[in-house]
Amino acid sequence: MRKIILSIITIITIVTLRSSSGYSQNASDYLECQDIGNFKKYGCTCSTGAGVLVPVDHFSGDHNDVSCTVIYHSLTQRMGIDVEVTHHTDPNESLRWLLHEVDLSFRNYYGKPGKSYIVRKMDANTVILYGAGGWSYRWISGTKVINIEYADLDMTKPEPLEIVQAYLAKHPSTLPAITATIQGSAESVTQWIKDEMERRIWLCDKWFMQFQLRKVEENEVYQQAVKSMNIFLDYREKYYRIKSSDEKNLLAGYLNTNNGTGIKAKLKEYKDWWAVNKDKSINL
Repeated sequence: MRKIILSIITIITIVTLRSSSGYSQNASDYLECQDIGNFKKYGCTCSTGAGVLVPVDHFSGDHNDVSCTVIYHSLTQRMGIDVEVTHHTDPNESLRWLLHEVDLSFRNYYGKPGKSYIVRKMDANTVILYGAGGWSYRWISGTKVINIEYADLDMTKPEPLEIVQAYLAKHPSTLPAITATIQGSAESVTQWIKDEMERRIWLCDKWFMQFQLRKVEENEVYQQAVKSMNIFLDYREKYYRIKSSDEKNLLAGYLNTNNGTGIKAKLKEYKDWWAVNKDKSINL
C-alpha cells in the first residue's frame, strides 16, 4: 500500500492552474487542492477539456472548458477517491444539453437508465449516483459539473460522504428535484430518448457551423456528423421501427469518398423526418 501511495505522489507532482480557467495562481485557495478530513490530496491539476463529458460528445468546438482533478487517499479507510470539477462556458448555446449529457454515461446505449442509477437527496441537494464496482456521484452546479468516484468491487466500503458533502458545500447542486421513480418512468425515459435524437441532429449543425467558420477541418466535420447521424438512425430503428442498415451503409460510403454534399443531403432528410415525427409515440 505504501508503495502505491508513493507512486501516486511521484506521478502527480506538478500543479497546473491556468489563468484562463478563472483560478488564481495559489493552488491552496481551492477545495480541489486541500486535504479533507482524513483524506489527503496527492495532486491537483487543471487542463482544458470537457472532463467526464468527453465520451458523451459534449460539443466544445467553439470554446475551451477547464477540468480540474484531484486524487484523495485515506490510509484509515484504505481507499482512493477521484474528484473532477469541470468549468464549462456557453458560447452559442454550447450548454444547451448539459443537463441531458451529465447522466448519459449512466444509461445504456439506447438511453434507458441502468439498474444501478439512483437519485439521492443530500440535504437540499439533488445528486445522481451510479453504483457498480464502486460509486460515482455527479451533479451540476451552475455551469460546473462535479464528479466524485471510487472503486469498491465488493461494495462494502463506507461511502466517502465527507468528501461529497464538502464539494456540495462548495458547489451546491442545481439539478432539479427529481426522484428515482420519476427518473425511471416511461414518460421521463421517452422524453430523454427524444432529447438525445434531437441533440444528435443539433450536434451535426454545430459541427457544420464550425466548418463554415473555417475552425475545423472538413474530414473531422464529416466524421463527427456521420457518427451522430448513425446514433440517430439506431434510435430511430429501435423506437420507430425504421430499418437503419441501408442508411448507415450509404453514409459510410459518403464518408469514405469525402462526399460532403451527400452527407448534408442526408442530414436535411433526417431533420425533415424528425420535424414530422418527433411528437409521435415510441415503442420502449
